[in-house]
Amino acid sequence: MRIDLHTHSTASDGTDTPAELVRAAADAGVDVVAITDHDTTAGWAEAAATLPSGLRLVRGMEMSCEGRGEDGRPVAVHLLAYLFDPDAREFAAERERLRGERVARLRAMAERMAADGLPIDPDAVLSSAGPAVGRPHLARALVDAGVVDSVGAAFTDLLSTRSPYYVEKVDTPLERAVDMVAAAGGVSVVAHARARSRGRLLSLDHIRELAERGLGGLEVDHPDHAADDVALLRSLARELDLPTTGSSDYHGSNKTIDLATHTTDPDAFAELVARASGVPVLDEATGGPVVGGVTADGTAR
Repeated sequence: MRIDLHTHSTASDGTDTPAELVRAAADAGVDVVAITDHDTTAGWAEAAATLPSGLRLVRGMEMSCEGRGEDGRPVAVHLLAYLFDPDAREFAAERERLRGERVARLRAMAERMAADGLPIDPDAVLSSAGPAVGRPHLARALVDAGVVDSVGAAFTDLLSTRSPYYVEKVDTPLERAVDMVAAAGGVSVVAHARARSRGRLLSLDHIRELAERGLGGLEVDHPDHAADDVALLRSLARELDLPTTGSSDYHGSNKTIDLATHTTDPDAFAELVARASGVPVLDEATGGPVVGGVTADGTAR
């Protein structure tokens, strides 16, 4: 069984629509796929309504969080949240706040670039983006304007945390995020915790603290993890008795990573599902009708 628990659509910074994403997953021979757009559930309904035969759908999200780095200073971290009730009030409000932070940050960065003479229209960038805007949308605008040759070059030259155009946003403390996911009936997994290319790393002791308050697992097999970091995270997961996941972090053409580049063991997947009570895993038969009191778009009946 091929299980990919980390993908993105046009609801955030992917290039496939949710319908195209689930079709691509089926065509790639994936058995279970999770849609995990940044700070939004906007892709859930379309993915569920167009779910191909033989593919199961895990509705989830990748949440923008702040953790404690190895040096003790705050560090940006992503938390994967699966199978939560999207109507849980506190969690829904926090997702809305995070999306507002994304809009404000992107506008501020685009305005800095425009003020510096770069051919960037902040309003045009925002209007071209999906429900959860991010730096990849600005990167694509820079490519289209001929400022840089590629999305990768945009991040290296203009959008990195060291760039004069970079603007921080206020993310959710990891502890609060784990608590909110659990309160909404979901299960949380720290995403790509040792992705060194993304900058400073999350403290392993902070992961230990999160495990004590209900963290559900660790994403271990990921395109951005080196072999020694995979071994380190796998050892930590054994120490904490946490299931591990493997995922592609697929973004369509925004990243040259194929679906199911890394996959999750079926037993680990079953353990995560057993811990969740917000919304069910969907298949073609349950994608449209109400299942277990929850409709296909993830809202309570």
